[in-house]
Amino acid sequence: MTETYYRNGYVIPLSILIAFILTLLPIPSWAVWLRPAWVLMILIYWTIAVPERVNIGVACMMGIFLDVLEGTLLGEHAFALIVVISLVSRMYTRLRMFPMLQQGGTIFLLVLLYQFILFCIQGFVGTLPNSWLYWSCSLTSMLLWPWVCTILRGRINA
Repeated sequence: MTETYYRNGYVIPLSILIAFILTLLPIPSWAVWLRPAWVLMILIYWTIAVPERVNIGVACMMGIFLDVLEGTLLGEHAFALIVVISLVSRMYTRLRMFPMLQQGGTIFLLVLLYQFILFCIQGFVGTLPNSWLYWSCSLTSMLLWPWVCTILRGRINA
């Protein structure tokens, strides 16, 4: 049943759109550092599920959109997404076989890599984050990964 959703082509763009909306939603100032990397998590999921449809090109476009929406240096998110998605596309067959706990650990490391790349770029520009809580995004992304997978697989029994 889920294969027909992939073939119809509306689930992937819709899930990416929802990820952008979740990224832009206002949250309380105390929780800003806890916002998961929604766009990255969705791109990772679709790269694992259908690597022929979501790849480095899609990551580049979504990164440029993310740069424009957040008002960051143009290409900052695009570069970080390209690096992470290229790693995922090289090991997607292994990631599919991992149990959910191991996938969560891998997501933690991939989001941490994404944040490290952004941190380095922001360091070159001179706009480093002023709190160690900057790194907590990878933890919240890891904790939400099982729910993201469950929702995108469509295995919720309503």
